[in-house]
Amino acid sequence: MIPPPSWRACPMWTSKRARCRRPARRRQAGVAAVEFALLSLMIFTLLFGIIEVARALYMWNTLQEVTRRAARGAAMIYPTDTAALNTVRQNAIFRADAGLLALGAPVTDAHIRIDYLALSRDSADNLTAVPLNGTLPNCAARNRVNCMSDPFGANCIRLVRVRLCQPEGVGCEPIPYQPLLPFTLQGFNLPSALSVVKAESLGYEPGSPICP
Repeated sequence: MIPPPSWRACPMWTSKRARCRRPARRRQAGVAAVEFALLSLMIFTLLFGIIEVARALYMWNTLQEVTRRAARGAAMIYPTDTAALNTVRQNAIFRADAGLLALGAPVTDAHIRIDYLALSRDSADNLTAVPLNGTLPNCAARNRVNCMSDPFGANCIRLVRVRLCQPEGVGCEPIPYQPLLPFTLQGFNLPSALSVVKAESLGYEPGSPICP
């Protein structure tokens, strides 16, 4: 009599045959759990990576829109109007108050750097944008008079520049990227998302008195 295929490697007597069959079944116990654990680890790693890359792309596109909105608003406000500029910064990150950009930590309205620039012409007829730090005209009407007198003077606001920088420091220090999930994208900085626009009214209204 030929034994069944699963018995061929086992002795013919019954007790040995029973002991021979049991280890084959025991060797399969837990294999499915291990396979599922290994497979789920790869799947979740891939899933978290896709989520983080999608967020990084969202940040890149949104930050450029943030500086564009801030530059457009700042071009209509005089640089000495601190309260209005704070409102511009908050609106630029789609908020009505101070705080974080939605899904954009650590970027806040405090990271929006607004500079008002003059255009200077050198001897070689090259134009250079120069920030107006302590030489700002006293009001928008005076700025219009200065620009009409000398468009390339150091006291004529011609451009508005907006960047994303660290709140502290004189220079524009980059903002480190903060991943949404730990152990994912790390070790690089967010772009400054530079936006430069022409200075518009800067808050000037027709008939406004010319300040000293």
